[in-house]
Amino acid sequence: MLRFFNLLPKPSPLRPQSRVYDLKERLDWGEPALTIIDVRDRADFNQSHITGAISMPTDSLLAMAAQCFEVTRDLYIYSNTDDEATAVAEQLRQRGFSRVAIVRGGVAAWKAAGFPVEVVTAAVA
Repeated sequence: MLRFFNLLPKPSPLRPQSRVYDLKERLDWGEPALTIIDVRDRADFNQSHITGAISMPTDSLLAMAAQCFEVTRDLYIYSNTDDEATAVAEQLRQRGFSRVAIVRGGVAAWKAAGFPVEVVTAAVA
């Protein structure tokens, strides 16, 4: 039986610069050991974000990362621009996080690919 599972296709591994298709493939595979982090401000997050993403604006993420995530957890970061996401990813790597990727194009690329997004319609207390 184990051989059967070895024959199934595996999702693409984490890459420092990931395409939305790479992330979607992992999500569709049912890979639970990853976290998608939206580092934009809360208003942008509420308007539209990648399904399953959590909102942790840059300052909060950098202050809380060590308490929230294992350093070996796969973290997918996106922001308004790839440059912003890259800067945050680099700061996380400097803090010892070894498996950090940016989602190139962020939520705009995710939407352009036709993948599902979430919207926050009510104020969260």
